[in-house]
Amino acid sequence: MKILAFAASNSKASINKQLVTHAAQLLADRTQGEVEILDLNDYDMPLYSIDRQTENGIHELAQAFFDKIGAADVVLVSFAEHNGSYTAAYKNLFDWASRIDMKVYQNKPSIVLATSPGARGAQRVLESAINSAEAFGMDLKGSLSVPSFGDNFDSDKGQLSSPELSKDLDQVLANL
Repeated sequence: MKILAFAASNSKASINKQLVTHAAQLLADRTQGEVEILDLNDYDMPLYSIDRQTENGIHELAQAFFDKIGAADVVLVSFAEHNGSYTAAYKNLFDWASRIDMKVYQNKPSIVLATSPGARGAQRVLESAINSAEAFGMDLKGSLSVPSFGDNFDSDKGQLSSPELSKDLDQVLANL
């Protein structure tokens, strides 16, 4: 099983990257799968506009991202929340990729996660991702919000420290 995972954030110290890496490793251990963790910093492109697309075509990094999804068996995404929505880095990459095909996720079985330092655990952006999953070709198998990241994740060990949230994550991953 090819597991593709990424944080919808370009922060070098992304807590969402820590969470999705943990989830991907749990899934790989369970399925003997192969994990690839993408870094959105490797997909930095000009701000999407129809004018840029008309003049230059689809950006090669958008095609590369789209192809990575196409080659995966499952996709795990952990969404960072900026002002109640997607990060600009993710939105731009997604906008470029959606010009290849609106079904960016290509009907891949997927899990969406989100976390934040606060008590809501990036629930607003997670709800947006859940509500738009079908429209963008995501075969959504489950979701999980992890509130108060610093209280519920051991960054030194790279794993959830909350037994309840660990159980919830295991149950979500079992849907794949």
